[in-house]
Amino acid sequence: MIIDFHTHIFPPWVRERRNEYIKRDPCFSLLYSQSKAKLATAEELIASMDEAEIDLSVALNIGWVSQELCVETNDYILDSTSRYPDRLIGFCSVQPKAGDAAIIELERCARAGAKGVGEMRPDVQGFDLTTKTIMQPLVDMTVEHNLIFLTHSSEPVGHQYIGKGEVTPGILYSFIVNFPDLKLVCAHWGGGLPFYALMPEVARALTNVFFDTAATVFLYQAGIFKQVSDIIGSDKILFGTDYPLISQNRTMTQIQSLELVAGDKAKILGRNAQKLLSRVGRSQVATRH
Repeated sequence: MIIDFHTHIFPPWVRERRNEYIKRDPCFSLLYSQSKAKLATAEELIASMDEAEIDLSVALNIGWVSQELCVETNDYILDSTSRYPDRLIGFCSVQPKAGDAAIIELERCARAGAKGVGEMRPDVQGFDLTTKTIMQPLVDMTVEHNLIFLTHSSEPVGHQYIGKGEVTPGILYSFIVNFPDLKLVCAHWGGGLPFYALMPEVARALTNVFFDTAATVFLYQAGIFKQVSDIIGSDKILFGTDYPLISQNRTMTQIQSLELVAGDKAKILGRNAQKLLSRVGRSQVATRH
Protein backbone atom coordinates (compact mmCIF):
# COMPACT_ATOMS: atom_id res chain seq x y z
CA MET A 1 0.00 0.00 0.00
CA ILE A 2 1.23 3.50 -0.89
CA ILE A 3 0.19 6.38 1.36
CA ASP A 4 0.88 10.05 0.69
CA PHE A 5 1.02 11.60 4.15
CA HIS A 6 1.10 15.24 3.05
CA THR A 7 -1.45 16.69 0.62
CA HIS A 8 -3.73 19.73 0.71
CA ILE A 9 -7.29 20.14 -0.56
CA PHE A 10 -9.66 23.11 -0.58
CA PRO A 11 -13.35 23.61 -1.24
CA PRO A 12 -14.00 24.64 -4.85
CA TRP A 13 -15.44 27.96 -3.69
CA VAL A 14 -12.09 28.92 -2.13
CA ARG A 15 -10.44 28.62 -5.51
CA GLU A 16 -13.28 30.46 -7.21
CA ARG A 17 -13.02 33.31 -4.68
CA ARG A 18 -9.27 33.14 -4.15
CA ASN A 19 -8.81 36.92 -3.96
CA GLU A 20 -11.43 37.18 -1.23
CA TYR A 21 -9.67 34.58 0.91
CA ILE A 22 -6.28 36.20 0.26
CA LYS A 23 -7.68 39.36 1.83
CA ARG A 24 -9.30 37.49 4.71
CA ASP A 25 -6.38 35.40 5.99
CA PRO A 26 -2.60 36.01 6.24
CA CYS A 27 -1.66 32.33 5.99
CA PHE A 28 -3.70 31.76 2.85
CA SER A 29 -2.32 35.02 1.45
CA LEU A 30 1.26 33.93 2.13
CA LEU A 31 0.84 30.59 0.40
CA TYR A 32 -1.61 31.34 -2.41
CA SER A 33 -1.29 34.98 -3.46
CA GLN A 34 0.60 34.01 -6.58
CA SER A 35 -1.66 32.76 -9.35
CA LYS A 36 0.72 29.89 -10.08
CA ALA A 37 0.16 28.49 -6.57
CA LYS A 38 -2.13 25.54 -7.20
CA LEU A 39 -5.33 24.77 -5.30
CA ALA A 40 -6.87 21.30 -5.58
CA THR A 41 -10.23 19.83 -4.65
CA ALA A 42 -10.79 16.36 -3.23
CA GLU A 43 -11.81 15.07 -6.65
CA GLU A 44 -8.62 16.38 -8.25
CA LEU A 45 -6.54 14.73 -5.54
CA ILE A 46 -8.31 11.42 -6.15
CA ALA A 47 -7.59 11.71 -9.88
CA SER A 48 -3.93 12.41 -9.15
CA MET A 49 -3.77 9.41 -6.82
CA ASP A 50 -5.23 7.17 -9.50
CA GLU A 51 -2.63 8.39 -12.00
CA ALA A 52 0.28 7.91 -9.57
CA GLU A 53 -1.11 4.62 -8.20
CA ILE A 54 -1.36 5.93 -4.64
CA ASP A 55 -3.83 4.12 -2.41
CA LEU A 56 -4.45 6.65 0.37
CA SER A 57 -3.69 10.30 1.01
CA VAL A 58 -3.75 12.34 4.17
CA ALA A 59 -5.69 15.50 3.30
CA LEU A 60 -4.32 18.32 5.42
CA ASN A 61 -5.74 21.72 6.14
CA ILE A 62 -3.50 24.79 6.43
CA GLY A 63 -2.69 26.98 9.40
CA TRP A 64 -5.42 29.55 8.98
CA VAL A 65 -5.02 32.57 11.23
CA SER A 66 -8.81 32.83 11.40
CA GLN A 67 -10.53 30.22 13.58
CA GLU A 68 -13.66 30.79 11.52
CA LEU A 69 -11.85 29.73 8.36
CA CYS A 70 -10.38 26.72 10.14
CA VAL A 71 -13.94 25.56 10.84
CA GLU A 72 -15.17 26.29 7.33
CA THR A 73 -12.41 24.31 5.65
CA ASN A 74 -12.44 21.54 8.26
CA ASP A 75 -16.03 20.94 7.22
CA TYR A 76 -14.93 20.39 3.64
CA ILE A 77 -12.17 17.98 4.63
CA LEU A 78 -14.53 16.00 6.86
CA ASP A 79 -17.13 15.86 4.09
CA SER A 80 -14.49 14.74 1.58
CA THR A 81 -13.23 11.93 3.79
CA SER A 82 -16.81 10.76 4.35
CA ARG A 83 -17.33 10.65 0.57
CA TYR A 84 -14.01 8.88 -0.09
CA PRO A 85 -13.42 6.85 3.10
CA ASP A 86 -11.14 4.34 1.39
CA ARG A 87 -8.95 6.99 -0.25
CA LEU A 88 -8.70 10.01 2.06
CA ILE A 89 -7.75 10.54 5.70
CA GLY A 90 -8.60 13.96 7.13
CA PHE A 91 -6.59 16.25 9.39
CA CYS A 92 -8.22 19.37 10.79
CA SER A 93 -6.81 22.78 11.64
CA VAL A 94 -7.37 25.09 14.60
CA GLN A 95 -6.12 28.44 15.82
CA PRO A 96 -4.68 27.81 19.32
CA LYS A 97 -5.05 31.48 20.22
CA ALA A 98 -8.82 31.03 19.93
CA GLY A 99 -8.71 29.26 23.30
CA ASP A 100 -11.79 27.20 24.15
CA ALA A 101 -13.14 27.59 20.61
CA ALA A 102 -10.08 25.77 19.26
CA ILE A 103 -10.44 22.93 21.75
CA ILE A 104 -14.15 22.55 21.00
CA GLU A 105 -13.41 22.45 17.26
CA LEU A 106 -10.66 19.88 17.67
CA GLU A 107 -12.99 17.63 19.65
CA ARG A 108 -15.76 18.12 17.05
CA CYS A 109 -13.42 17.09 14.24
CA ALA A 110 -12.12 14.09 16.17
CA ARG A 111 -15.65 12.85 16.77
CA ALA A 112 -16.42 13.38 13.07
CA GLY A 113 -13.53 11.16 12.00
CA ALA A 114 -10.43 13.38 11.73
CA LYS A 115 -7.24 11.46 12.50
CA GLY A 116 -5.00 14.41 13.22
CA VAL A 117 -4.47 18.13 13.39
CA GLY A 118 -2.38 20.00 10.84
CA GLU A 119 -0.61 21.32 8.95
CA MET A 120 -0.09 23.77 11.78
CA ARG A 121 1.83 26.98 11.07
CA PRO A 122 2.91 28.43 14.45
CA ASP A 123 4.98 31.24 12.95
CA VAL A 124 2.14 32.47 10.73
CA GLN A 125 -0.70 31.74 13.14
CA GLY A 126 1.14 33.68 15.82
CA PHE A 127 1.58 31.13 18.59
CA ASP A 128 4.71 29.65 20.15
CA LEU A 129 5.15 25.87 20.13
CA THR A 130 7.51 26.16 23.09
CA THR A 131 4.98 27.93 25.37
CA LYS A 132 3.32 25.29 27.52
CA THR A 133 0.42 27.50 28.60
CA ILE A 134 -0.63 27.88 24.95
CA MET A 135 0.06 24.33 23.80
CA GLN A 136 -0.97 22.23 26.83
CA PRO A 137 -4.77 22.37 26.27
CA LEU A 138 -4.39 21.60 22.56
CA VAL A 139 -1.94 18.76 23.14
CA ASP A 140 -4.09 17.32 25.93
CA MET A 141 -7.10 17.17 23.60
CA THR A 142 -4.97 15.72 20.80
CA VAL A 143 -3.65 12.98 23.08
CA GLU A 144 -7.06 12.34 24.64
CA HIS A 145 -8.54 11.61 21.23
CA ASN A 146 -5.45 9.69 20.11
CA LEU A 147 -4.77 12.04 17.19
CA ILE A 148 -1.61 12.87 15.28
CA PHE A 149 -0.19 16.39 15.36
CA LEU A 150 1.48 17.56 12.13
CA THR A 151 3.43 20.80 12.02
CA HIS A 152 5.21 22.73 9.33
CA SER A 153 9.00 22.71 9.72
CA SER A 154 11.71 24.96 8.35
CA GLU A 155 15.41 24.76 7.59
CA PRO A 156 17.42 27.38 9.52
CA VAL A 157 19.81 27.76 6.58
CA GLY A 158 19.66 27.60 2.80
CA HIS A 159 17.57 29.26 0.15
CA GLN A 160 14.46 31.29 0.85
CA TYR A 161 11.07 30.40 -0.64
CA ILE A 162 7.44 31.31 -0.14
CA GLY A 163 6.17 29.73 3.04
CA LYS A 164 9.57 28.65 4.38
CA GLY A 165 8.82 30.06 7.80
CA GLU A 166 10.65 29.90 11.10
CA VAL A 167 9.67 26.59 12.71
CA THR A 168 13.25 25.39 12.98
CA PRO A 169 14.74 22.29 14.65
CA GLY A 170 15.42 24.04 17.97
CA ILE A 171 11.76 25.03 18.29
CA LEU A 172 10.61 21.55 17.32
CA TYR A 173 12.97 19.92 19.80
CA SER A 174 11.67 22.03 22.69
CA PHE A 175 8.10 21.10 21.74
CA ILE A 176 9.00 17.42 21.55
CA VAL A 177 10.68 17.43 24.96
CA ASN A 178 7.72 19.26 26.52
CA PHE A 179 5.18 16.76 25.16
CA PRO A 180 6.83 13.33 24.81
CA ASP A 181 3.51 11.44 24.62
CA LEU A 182 2.28 13.35 21.57
CA LYS A 183 2.36 11.51 18.25
CA LEU A 184 4.09 14.14 16.11
CA VAL A 185 4.85 14.42 12.40
CA CYS A 186 7.33 17.11 11.40
CA ALA A 187 6.78 18.09 7.79
CA HIS A 188 9.58 18.67 5.29
CA TRP A 189 12.07 16.44 7.13
CA GLY A 190 11.66 18.51 10.29
CA GLY A 191 13.80 21.26 8.85
CA GLY A 192 16.82 18.98 9.27
CA LEU A 193 16.07 17.85 12.83
CA PRO A 194 16.86 14.16 12.06
CA PHE A 195 20.52 15.07 11.56
CA TYR A 196 20.71 16.16 15.20
CA ALA A 197 19.68 12.64 16.22
CA LEU A 198 23.38 11.83 16.05
CA MET A 199 23.22 13.37 19.53
CA PRO A 200 22.02 10.57 21.87
CA GLU A 201 19.63 12.79 23.85
CA VAL A 202 17.92 13.95 20.66
CA ALA A 203 17.58 10.40 19.39
CA ARG A 204 15.95 9.37 22.67
CA ALA A 205 13.46 12.23 22.43
CA LEU A 206 12.20 11.14 19.00
CA THR A 207 10.30 8.07 20.21
CA ASN A 208 6.91 9.36 19.02
CA VAL A 209 8.20 11.61 16.24
CA PHE A 210 8.06 11.02 12.47
CA PHE A 211 9.24 13.05 9.50
CA ASP A 212 7.47 13.46 6.18
CA THR A 213 9.24 13.97 2.87
CA ALA A 214 6.99 16.75 1.52
CA ALA A 215 8.67 19.03 -1.03
CA THR A 216 11.93 17.05 -0.99
CA VAL A 217 12.56 17.76 -4.67
CA PHE A 218 12.65 21.49 -3.86
CA LEU A 219 14.77 21.18 -0.73
CA TYR A 220 17.34 18.39 -0.72
CA GLN A 221 19.42 16.05 -2.83
CA ALA A 222 17.92 12.57 -3.16
CA GLY A 223 20.65 11.24 -0.87
CA ILE A 224 18.69 12.55 2.13
CA PHE A 225 16.59 9.38 2.13
CA LYS A 226 19.57 7.14 2.83
CA GLN A 227 21.28 9.61 5.14
CA VAL A 228 18.24 10.03 7.38
CA SER A 229 17.50 6.29 7.27
CA ASP A 230 21.04 5.63 8.49
CA ILE A 231 20.68 8.11 11.37
CA ILE A 232 17.17 7.55 12.72
CA GLY A 233 15.97 4.48 10.84
CA SER A 234 13.74 4.22 7.79
CA ASP A 235 10.74 3.48 10.04
CA LYS A 236 10.61 7.17 11.01
CA ILE A 237 10.12 8.44 7.44
CA LEU A 238 6.70 9.04 5.87
CA PHE A 239 6.24 9.54 2.14
CA GLY A 240 4.65 12.92 1.48
CA THR A 241 4.45 15.01 -1.67
CA ASP A 242 2.91 18.38 -0.71
CA TYR A 243 0.43 17.94 -3.57
CA PRO A 244 -0.63 20.04 -5.45
CA LEU A 245 2.55 22.09 -4.90
CA ILE A 246 4.42 19.12 -6.34
CA SER A 247 2.84 16.39 -8.42
CA GLN A 248 2.48 13.01 -6.78
CA ASN A 249 3.93 11.33 -9.87
CA ARG A 250 7.11 13.39 -9.65
CA THR A 251 7.77 12.43 -6.05
CA MET A 252 6.89 8.79 -6.67
CA THR A 253 9.40 8.69 -9.53
CA GLN A 254 12.12 10.12 -7.30
CA ILE A 255 11.59 7.55 -4.55
CA GLN A 256 11.21 4.60 -6.91
CA SER A 257 14.58 5.49 -8.46
CA LEU A 258 16.43 5.43 -5.13
CA GLU A 259 18.83 2.66 -4.21
CA LEU A 260 17.74 1.84 -0.67
CA VAL A 261 18.22 -1.17 1.56
CA ALA A 262 15.65 -3.88 0.82
CA GLY A 263 12.41 -3.11 2.61
CA ASP A 264 13.20 0.54 3.38
CA LYS A 265 11.41 1.78 0.29
CA ALA A 266 8.25 -0.13 1.19
CA LYS A 267 8.38 1.29 4.72
CA ILE A 268 8.72 4.85 3.49
CA LEU A 269 6.06 4.57 0.80
CA GLY A 270 3.37 3.20 3.05
CA ARG A 271 4.18 0.66 5.71
CA ASN A 272 5.24 3.27 8.28
CA ALA A 273 2.11 5.30 7.65
CA GLN A 274 -0.04 2.17 7.96
CA LYS A 275 1.42 1.42 11.37
CA LEU A 276 1.08 5.00 12.58
CA LEU A 277 -2.48 5.41 11.36
CA SER A 278 -3.51 2.05 12.80
CA ARG A 279 -2.51 3.46 16.20
CA VAL A 280 -5.15 6.18 15.85
CA GLY A 281 -8.00 3.77 15.24
CA ARG A 282 -8.14 3.53 11.44
CA SER A 283 -8.10 -0.26 11.42
CA GLN A 284 -9.00 -0.50 7.73
CA VAL A 285 -5.64 1.08 6.87
CA ALA A 286 -3.87 -1.78 8.57
CA THR A 287 -5.94 -4.51 6.91
CA ARG A 288 -6.52 -3.21 3.40
CA HIS A 289 -4.22 -4.62 0.68
